[in-house]
Amino acid sequence: MFVYILKRLLLMVPTLLGVLLITFAVVQFVPGGPVEQYLAEAKAGAAGSGGAGEGAGFSYRGGQGVDPKRIEQIKALYGFDKPAHERFIQMLGQFLRFDLGKSFFQNKPVSQLVWEKLPVSISLGLWTFFISYLVAVPLGIAKAVRAGSTFDLVTSLLILVGYAIPGFVLGVVLLVVFGGQLQWFPLRGLVSSNFAELSWGAKVVDYLWHIALPVTAMVVGSFAVTAILTKNAFLEEIRKQYVLTARAKGLSQNQVLYKHVLRNALIPIVTGFPAAFIGAFFTGSLLIETLFSLDGLGLLSYESVIRRDYPVVLGTLYLFTLIGLVTKLVSDLCYVWVDPRVRFD
Repeated sequence: MFVYILKRLLLMVPTLLGVLLITFAVVQFVPGGPVEQYLAEAKAGAAGSGGAGEGAGFSYRGGQGVDPKRIEQIKALYGFDKPAHERFIQMLGQFLRFDLGKSFFQNKPVSQLVWEKLPVSISLGLWTFFISYLVAVPLGIAKAVRAGSTFDLVTSLLILVGYAIPGFVLGVVLLVVFGGQLQWFPLRGLVSSNFAELSWGAKVVDYLWHIALPVTAMVVGSFAVTAILTKNAFLEEIRKQYVLTARAKGLSQNQVLYKHVLRNALIPIVTGFPAAFIGAFFTGSLLIETLFSLDGLGLLSYESVIRRDYPVVLGTLYLFTLIGLVTKLVSDLCYVWVDPRVRFD
């Protein structure tokens, strides 16, 4: 076990370096970098102020553009006055110290930005995770017990229809019907504007009232995979010899299912818990967050890519990749914890 864990930890290093290197290399060839965007904003601001531009702190001279010295200062400000390989090595040095850098445009550390956006993503991710598993696992068990029945066919049809409908499309429908026409739910935000003035109980109700529609839009499509996986795992176990032996000994249906079959059938599901649970903290659904005006990690990532805010892009990539690699290792170790018969050698 120790040797296996050590190998996996050592393999994380080249994997992480490869992800960062490829992303960093792609970034170098993407047009419209932060310097170009800064200059475009400078020209737009100068044009809006009559062409002077001095109030913004740069010298714009009409058709001649920005002063070349000012351009060099901007490049030095963003670190683009150094060769690419030096910037990459410097970035790795920062990441080793768990310094994710500072945003070019928001003038905040990347770690602070992630921390500020995390509550929204936690709200969406954790509710989606818990509701999906609490509904999909019992549903999968019921489908396995009633395999081939009308109940199995109808529920399969319903969850596959839900899986086929994109979350943002369902979100639009929910927003128009329940938020616009019926006005049962708010149209935007995670809480009301007077949230701080509410009592504790009213805060809980207000929060659940706001989160109901976006969570519904996200959770409907996530039932299918878990439910079908649970059903197939149970069907595979039910057909095995030890189940026939247990029934021959006179055990009831519930004893066979929940004492013998459940423990083995849930192995592929339980081992996926760590990845799903940790991933819930960093779930970022851009379309859902944009649709319901929720300022989370999905919107942060999108805006960072559009604005070429490279410290945010690379810093969050490093953080999420590292967490993903560690979580994958924990998921693999769960196989041994759930089933002691598994040996990594």
